[in-house]
Amino acid sequence: MNLVNLESVSHAYGPKPLLSDVSLGVEAGERIGVVGRNGGGKTTLLSVLAGSIRPDSGRVTHNRGLRVGFLSQQDSLDPTATISELVLGQLAEHEWAGDQRVREILANLIGDLDLNAKTADLSGGERRRTALAKLLIDDHDLIMLDEPTNHLDIEAIAWLAAHLATQKSALVIVTHDRWFLDAVSTRTWEVVDGRVERYEGGYAAYVLAKAERARIAQAAEDRRQNLMRKEIAWLRRGPPARTSKPKFRIDAAQALIANEPPPRETVELMRFAAARLGKTVYDLADVTLHAGGPGTGPLVLDDLTWQFGPGDRIGLIGVNGSGKSSVLRLLADTIKPDSGRVIRGKTVRLAHLSQELAEVDPSRRVLESVEEVRKYLQVGKREWTASQLLERLGFKGEAQWKVVGDLSGGERRRLQLLRLLMDDPNVMLLDEPTNDLDIETLNELEDMLDAWPGTLILVSHDRYFLERVTDKCVALLGDGKLSMLPGGVDDYLARRAAGTALTARLNTAAPASATSGSADTATAASAFAGTGTGTGVGSGDGSGTGDGSAALGTGLSAKEERELRKELNRLERQLDKLSDQESRLHAAMAEAASDYAKLGSLDAQLRDITTQKDDIEAEWLEVADRLGD
Repeated sequence: MNLVNLESVSHAYGPKPLLSDVSLGVEAGERIGVVGRNGGGKTTLLSVLAGSIRPDSGRVTHNRGLRVGFLSQQDSLDPTATISELVLGQLAEHEWAGDQRVREILANLIGDLDLNAKTADLSGGERRRTALAKLLIDDHDLIMLDEPTNHLDIEAIAWLAAHLATQKSALVIVTHDRWFLDAVSTRTWEVVDGRVERYEGGYAAYVLAKAERARIAQAAEDRRQNLMRKEIAWLRRGPPARTSKPKFRIDAAQALIANEPPPRETVELMRFAAARLGKTVYDLADVTLHAGGPGTGPLVLDDLTWQFGPGDRIGLIGVNGSGKSSVLRLLADTIKPDSGRVIRGKTVRLAHLSQELAEVDPSRRVLESVEEVRKYLQVGKREWTASQLLERLGFKGEAQWKVVGDLSGGERRRLQLLRLLMDDPNVMLLDEPTNDLDIETLNELEDMLDAWPGTLILVSHDRYFLERVTDKCVALLGDGKLSMLPGGVDDYLARRAAGTALTARLNTAAPASATSGSADTATAASAFAGTGTGTGVGSGDGSGTGDGSAALGTGLSAKEERELRKELNRLERQLDKLSDQESRLHAAMAEAASDYAKLGSLDAQLRDITTQKDDIEAEWLEVADRLGD
C-alpha cells in the first residue's frame, strides 16, 4: 500500500532547481536511505514528502489518516516545557514505566538527562536527542529522519539502528553515516541534478549497483567511479579489525575489483612515516588526566603508560563524555596532565582538527585562504594545487571565490580540514572530521588520507569512516586505561553489552536523576537501570558472560566425542551447500542490477538462505563449544 505519492514534483530555491519532475512513492513498511551531495535537495525531498513545504509544481498525495513523524534538522521544542512533558505527554508514570519499549528509548537516548529539566536549558545535542525520543515513542505510519545520528555516540547509533530495524513503520532517512544506512535501509534513493535515482539495498548495494550499471553501459570512468571501485574493494575485503564478515560478499563483483589494490599501501606508508618522524611520536609515561583539570571532572587516564608510533592509524572510541577530545587536547599540548609525562618527538609536525571551527579571516576568498598556507601539496605520488584539492573537497568553480564569511558551517569545516592538510603535517589529530560532510566529500577525504604518510589519531561517531581510515581501535572504557580492541567497533559494542565497560550508558541515569529531588524522576532512574539492551558476550580481555552451563571439555566420553564430531561434519556440509547457493544468488543479483522485480525475488531468497546459515552456524558454534574446539 502506498503511503505517499509524488507526481511530477518540481521545486527550486532561487535559480537552483532541487527537484525536477520527480515521481515516486513510499510503500508501507519500506526502509529508504537518501543520499546525495550537500545542498542537492535531500532535505527538500523529505520536507515535500512530509507535507511541510508545498512544491512549486506537481502533486503530493498522502494516504487518508496517515500519521507522519518528521525529525528535521531544526527542532521546534517548547522552551517552557520539561523533557517529561514533551516526550511523555499525558502518560501516567505507571503507564510509561511499565512499557519496556518506552523505557528502552528513554534509557538509550536521554538516560543521562533529568526529565524535569526545561528544554530551554538543554544544549543543541540534548534537544536533538529529546526530539528523537519523542518521535520514537509516538505511533507513526511513516517516520522521516533528517540526520538522526548527529550528536549520538557509536553505541547510541548502534542501538538506534537495531531499534528502527524492528519497527513496522515505513522509514525514510537522510544521513551521511554509511554504516547506519547499511544497517537500516533496504532501498536507497540518490538525489542528483534534480532527479531521484532508485536502487535496491542499502549503501553497499547502492555502491555496487551504481558501479555495475556504469560497467554494463561501458561508460567512461571518471574519478567518482574510481573512488567507487576502491570503496567496493574495501567493502569486499572488510576492515582489518572487523571479525565479522562483510555484509555483501558478492562474487560477481570480483571482475570489478580484481586489479584494485588495497586502499592503503600500509608497509610503504609505515616506511615513509618512520623516515619523516623517526622512532618517537608520542610516549605517555604514568599519565593521569581529569577532563575538567587537575583533580576535577571525570577521570580519563589513570597512571597510563602508552606509545603512539610512526604510521599508526588509530581510532579512539568511547561514549560521549568519556574524554576522547581531552586525550587529543593532551597530545596537542593544549592541556597538561595532572601528573606524568607526555614525550613528544622532535620531528612531530602536528595538525589538530578540533570540534570548534578555527577562525579564518572572513573577508578572504576561499582559494586565497588555502594558498596562504601552501599553494602545492604532494599527496602520494602526485602533486596537487590548492585549487585542485579544493575541488576534490567540493569547492568547484566559482565556489573557490566565495568569501569565507558567507560559507555555511559544513563549508567552513571542509575549508578548515584542507588548510590543515595543506600545512603538510606528519601527525594528525582529527576530532569528528566528518561533521557536516556529504558522502562524496567523505569518499574524497578517505582517498586523500589513504595516500597520506603519518600518524593519525581519529575520534569519530561515523563507524564506516572510522573503520575505513584506521588500522586499529582503542577505547576509553572508564577505567582510566586505553584498551585495545582487536575486533574494532564490534568488540567495543560487545564489551558494552556485556557490562565490562565501567561507563555503561544505563548506569549514568541514576546520578542524573537523583539530583532532581522528585519521586517520579527517581522512579525513572530505577526504570532505566532495569532496562537491558543486547545480550552478554565475551569481552576482548577474556572476561564474559554466559548462561551458566559448564563446558564439557575433556569430560566427554569417546562415544560422545565421536557423535559430536559427526554432527559437526554434517553441519559443515550444510553450510558449504548454503554458501554455494548464496554465491549463485549474488551472481544473479549482479546480473539483474537494473531489474527491480527480479532483484526483489532474489533478495527474498537470499534472506532465507542467510537465516538458514545463521541458524546452522549457531548450532555449529554450540557443538564446537561442547567439544572445546
